[in-house]
Amino acid sequence: MSTLLVGLDVDGTIVDHDERLSDRVREAVQRLAKSGAHVVVATGRSLHGTLPVVQRLGLDEGYVVCSNGAATVRLDSSQEAGYQTVSLHTFDPSSVATALREHLPAGLFAVEVLGRGFKVTAPFPDGELTGEMEVVSFADLFTEPVMRVVVRSPEHTSQEFLDLVDGVGLHGVAYSVGWTAWLDLAPDGITKASALEEVRLRLDVDLADTVAVGDGRNDVEMLRWAGRGVAMGNAPAEVQAAADEVTGRVEADGLADVLESLLD
Repeated sequence: MSTLLVGLDVDGTIVDHDERLSDRVREAVQRLAKSGAHVVVATGRSLHGTLPVVQRLGLDEGYVVCSNGAATVRLDSSQEAGYQTVSLHTFDPSSVATALREHLPAGLFAVEVLGRGFKVTAPFPDGELTGEMEVVSFADLFTEPVMRVVVRSPEHTSQEFLDLVDGVGLHGVAYSVGWTAWLDLAPDGITKASALEEVRLRLDVDLADTVAVGDGRNDVEMLRWAGRGVAMGNAPAEVQAAADEVTGRVEADGLADVLESLLD
């Protein structure tokens, strides 16, 4: 088998929304990694929230893309933290965040601190962020270069929030809206796809030998980038339309179907 690079989303792809990871998916990931393929977890989660999933999968080497491409690390057991940062993209989001705040006076804002947690303007709903939480003023969010901003509006539905964000017109940043009224802001041009392309070049893998599997709006660029882009059966229509094919739903081990086909 030729060397493959396989990028895998986490929520709705590797695990379901109750954090369930099936034995079949775990075994397929481990078999693929042992075959010589480069299995890269690529997620919108923070690094702090991603590493436990990597550990559950049994991966102890290779690359991990988190924060929608803003940070990439290489797993390294010789490091005290267990990883080495190989790519970190930062930006100044203050003007865009200020514009959003004018439309979302009750919105919650957070800035990720790599490997530690978040600075937040107020507590987020339970379970939505992981790591240490430091409550600061809105202005104090942006005293240092930022890798990612999270905006949450508990009073809006996902569609209402999407319409509001479209109406604001965000420029000079990359952004994606999640399943809930949740918005990620990243440096312009930075996505899971751009991060995976950096990893591909590091590993010298042909673009034709890349595979990506995901289910969210933040996976669209990744699915289009890959030589074989696969959307989960639980993905919305616009995500499925961006993919080359659609597999089963996460609760039906759709990811395992894809990984086992690569092993076959």
